[in-house]
Amino acid sequence: MQKVIEIRSFIAALIAVSIAFTYLMLPFFSVILWACIIALLFHPLHAKLLDRYPRHENIAALVTLLACVLIAVTPALFLASSFIKQGTAIYQQLESGQLKPALWIDQIRQAFPVIDELLRTLGFDVAEVKQQLGSLSVEAGKVMASNALLIGQNTLGWLVSLGLMLYLTFFMLRDGARLIPILIRALPLGDERERLLMQKFAEVTRATIKGSLVVAMAQGSLGGLIFWLLDLPGPVLWGVVMTVLSLIPVVGASLIWLPVGLYLLATGNTSDGIILIAFGAIVIGLVDNILRPILVGRDTKLPDYLVLLSTLGGFTMFGMTGFVLGPLIAVLFITFWEIFSREFNVILDGDAMHDDKSADDRDVSSPPL
Repeated sequence: MQKVIEIRSFIAALIAVSIAFTYLMLPFFSVILWACIIALLFHPLHAKLLDRYPRHENIAALVTLLACVLIAVTPALFLASSFIKQGTAIYQQLESGQLKPALWIDQIRQAFPVIDELLRTLGFDVAEVKQQLGSLSVEAGKVMASNALLIGQNTLGWLVSLGLMLYLTFFMLRDGARLIPILIRALPLGDERERLLMQKFAEVTRATIKGSLVVAMAQGSLGGLIFWLLDLPGPVLWGVVMTVLSLIPVVGASLIWLPVGLYLLATGNTSDGIILIAFGAIVIGLVDNILRPILVGRDTKLPDYLVLLSTLGGFTMFGMTGFVLGPLIAVLFITFWEIFSREFNVILDGDAMHDDKSADDRDVSSPPL
């Protein structure tokens, strides 16, 4: 009895301490997650360096981290700087009234009266829709631009988070191979199941980053390039916005280039509008329609509709990190149910067969009443 009390007390204390530690680490959730993701992505380079220099773990991890900074962090800092400058300029123009999104909507409606007819056919009040779209566009523009301004004002905090993430990434690279067996031994899910779940985590993370992020960067770069070639304002800003929106499958960057193309057509810039819409539909859309299913859906073994829904759900729940966490949760959900159906149903079926056999034996051995 004393032993049972001790075990239960220890488990209760273990759960309490684990909850407290999780709550303590919660503010650093994004930092820890991205440190794990970067270590996972750059693990092949780190492994090659360790194969060549097996006694220099610290140097191999440091060289890998420097490669990460050169490949990913430096370009991101450059884009963030340009995004802040152009976003601040647009915010100031919205505040001063130089930019009037409601006027743009009126110009599009006047140039394309079929939009009004379509809305009336569908039973919408055109005036109300116009008011809501105007308010939404103004708020969206202000939120986007003010966020750029906010990022600029919180540069110190952002740099601290970046430094902490890189610091953790170094130890994830150096000690990751030793941490995985410890986790497998500590978790009470069964070693084979834990290895399978960790394998799925690695596969989904690589596929999502390789697929969604690469596709988004390609679409954002192409969108920014066409904005620059057409001499549209804020090409870097809109390129970054299209990169973020491209993380959402199906619609993605079209939320930017399509309204801008329609506005160009409505204001008489017919050639630029046709070029932008054609480039967006053919080139930018082709990148999404061809690369995303190949890089994301095929590697994660998720159907396209589940990739879309899990990505949108991830954005809703977790913000920017949701484009990784959404598909990851979806894959883990499917994996857990596959394990259950494969292992536990077999156990249940075996018990049922055993019960049926026992009943048959009873029927044979027992005389009829």
